[in-house]
Amino acid sequence: MPRTRLAKVRSFSATDEDVAMLAAVAAYHGFTKSATIVGLVRREFWRLFPAGTGDIRPARGARVVK
Repeated sequence: MPRTRLAKVRSFSATDEDVAMLAAVAAYHGFTKSATIVGLVRREFWRLFPAGTGDIRPARGARVVK
């Protein structure tokens, strides 16, 4: 049975200015605020850990540059 990647509702603390900046970036790219946060976190994660970590491995077939 394939593993599913269901999203869970999360919360975070931010100033009104931070939320306004997030909304502006999301609107610019045409994404939701949630998708914008996830996209930024994923991009930064793979920049920092191109080969993944102990728990998170690159997708099958992904090019890994060390």
